[in-house]
Amino acid sequence: MMSLLRKIKLDDEFIDEVKATVKPHWGELGWVTYKRTYARWIPELGRTENWSETVKRVIEGNINLDPRLKDESLTEEQYQSLVSEAKELYKLVYGLAATPSGRNLWISGTEYQDRNGDALNNCWFIAIRPQKYGDSHILPSYLNEDQVAVSMPFSFMFDQLMKGGGVGFSVVPDNMKQMPVVDKKVNLTVLISKSSASYKDSIEAGAIDREDYLKDHDIADVRFYKLPDTREGWVVANANMIDAHFSATNSEDVNDVVLDITDIRPKGAKIKGFGGTASGPVPLIEMFFDINEVLDNAVGKQLTSVDCTDMGNLIGKTVVAGNVRRSAELALGGATDDDFITMKQDQEKLYHHRWASNNSVAVDSKFNKYQPIADSIVHNGEPGIVNLELSRNYGRIADGYQPGIDDAVEGTNPCGEISLSNGEPCNLFEVFPVIAEKQGWELEEAFDLAARYTKRVTFSSYDWEVSRKAIQKNRRIGVSMSGIQDWILNTFGNRVVTGFEETKDQDGVAIKKPVYDKRIVKRFDDLYHSVVKADEDYSHELNCNTSIKHTTVKPSGTVAKLAGVSEGMHFHYAGYLIQRIRFQDSDPLLPALKACGYKIEPDVYTKHTMCVEFPVKAVNADNPNFASAGNVSIAEQFATQAFLQTYWSDNAVSCTVTFQPEESDEIAPLMYQYRNITKSTSLLPYSGGEFKQAPKEPINKKVYKERESMIIGNVAKKFAEMNDNHDKKDIELVDQSDCESGACPIR
Repeated sequence: MMSLLRKIKLDDEFIDEVKATVKPHWGELGWVTYKRTYARWIPELGRTENWSETVKRVIEGNINLDPRLKDESLTEEQYQSLVSEAKELYKLVYGLAATPSGRNLWISGTEYQDRNGDALNNCWFIAIRPQKYGDSHILPSYLNEDQVAVSMPFSFMFDQLMKGGGVGFSVVPDNMKQMPVVDKKVNLTVLISKSSASYKDSIEAGAIDREDYLKDHDIADVRFYKLPDTREGWVVANANMIDAHFSATNSEDVNDVVLDITDIRPKGAKIKGFGGTASGPVPLIEMFFDINEVLDNAVGKQLTSVDCTDMGNLIGKTVVAGNVRRSAELALGGATDDDFITMKQDQEKLYHHRWASNNSVAVDSKFNKYQPIADSIVHNGEPGIVNLELSRNYGRIADGYQPGIDDAVEGTNPCGEISLSNGEPCNLFEVFPVIAEKQGWELEEAFDLAARYTKRVTFSSYDWEVSRKAIQKNRRIGVSMSGIQDWILNTFGNRVVTGFEETKDQDGVAIKKPVYDKRIVKRFDDLYHSVVKADEDYSHELNCNTSIKHTTVKPSGTVAKLAGVSEGMHFHYAGYLIQRIRFQDSDPLLPALKACGYKIEPDVYTKHTMCVEFPVKAVNADNPNFASAGNVSIAEQFATQAFLQTYWSDNAVSCTVTFQPEESDEIAPLMYQYRNITKSTSLLPYSGGEFKQAPKEPINKKVYKERESMIIGNVAKKFAEMNDNHDKKDIELVDQSDCESGACPIR
């Protein structure tokens, strides 16, 4: 990797000037959420970052990805232009008029970014079929770069999940047909030495004594692998075991795989770089035996979509145990694969590991059997639907059929807003238009900066060959916006769907066609073209491919909470609500929150956890045209997603449509109606906060005012007073996520 010849740093004088003139637009939950989610530990100062320091780190980490900074031909004019751009980006993000993805807020500008460029991207996609490892940072010793192996997609998934990213994976019939027959059973042995602090727990989990085994066995007769205490070691060990089941990747023709876990650090040990504490080897041991059992049970047959999903879920379960709060997975199966669609009905396996993925099915525009899917959604909220045909042949629907415009697309990220080719990541940045305009930004300028930020991320240093090839070819970016409902209502005085007209579709089926406000259509269209133009200009400067697609609507989540706007395209949960956030009971923020009057009580579900209640008022809650997730119709939500897919997003639009029980009969007809427009959709029944300590509980205006009147003082100031701005390392929100659906982890 070439090093920088010139590095851009924002000076303290500029930072102080911005702090004096720009006020961050914190939402009610904003500063607290930031402090517990994105503020990194500064060892030399013995505290976590303040917001100005976080933004400085993030912007510097991004601007220095511009490849021209490694080129001796860089001119002074080009350098100063980048410095000016970094300053504008700093002001935009510091004011919370826009932010990069949560992953960038956490990783950008750190040493970890330099070592693992993959970590800047939230989510990935991999096709489950035999693939070559290629020139990647992981290559098991028994393989060469160009040898295909069943283990490769599982290794990719395991690696990315352990880096904190989410992974979508495809087990559609075309992939399953490429799976070879499982040739042999494997006798799996896991060894551990008495010298390991994890010895007792590991023996109980099924490992055996290393010294006793080596007395009676010659490792020359087995496939032996001693795991180094690294992420890569876990991945390669799993690959050894998987590939031993197949003759093509077991040239020694051995039946025994022996994995030595002695060097794995014990439970509770600190993890450098990414942060957190180790799980110890026990979850890994359990995973080895569980995946081996799946493969042993398939001897003489090809692996099925259910087998492969189980293997992916078992990996995800292990990563969760390894101190990543959410290991986000989306499994994409065939729309007529009944075994895949019903696999979560096995309650024992659901609770054991099948909870680890959201499951969706791949459809095309000819598919019309939506009723069984709708019935399943009403029963358990799954599956979602993903139309790969639309993604391959359309950008924005308004731009018409463009055959093969994105023909390598095979799946999607776990939240569904970016359709992806094999090995490709999503690459996100979002603008909050309602805040940007309040702070005096021209929206075109804000979106231009967003496009350039994401473009630079494509020049990160990527670990996997399959990813590098896809990224260099596509340069895909995902410029998003959040607070869409807030901005539309603020700016235009009404929602985008102004009504419905009775008509018939192309097949003569009666439908209610949405009517859109033409002013809103034009504004979104103009902003889309500004993003495309910004990408074209910057691509010319960098002498690289223009981005295959540019815009999206991500579901948002924690990032939207920072600014207090509605998540992505979603309607606010309620006009007024109690938002509950959970903290570790040792968190030094809790005394400051209590001193400011917030209600705090022990969490009824989890030990050593406290539940804090925040009264929240939605933007425009008192506007007569305001709608919330609790009262907006399912038809309007489908129509709003279709509007954004038509006039704004050339990638896809993440949307979790909420529905009331009486609307369940509308699900299948609406899916069919929008089959030629919507690229991905998921649905969930609306929950009005019925269960105890629900994350969100709707309240009325009177209760909100009563609860708000109990809040005294500023949490940030009170925290500084009580702690001399000192903070504890490795304390974080218990329920953090980078998206509204909870699918994508931050770390």
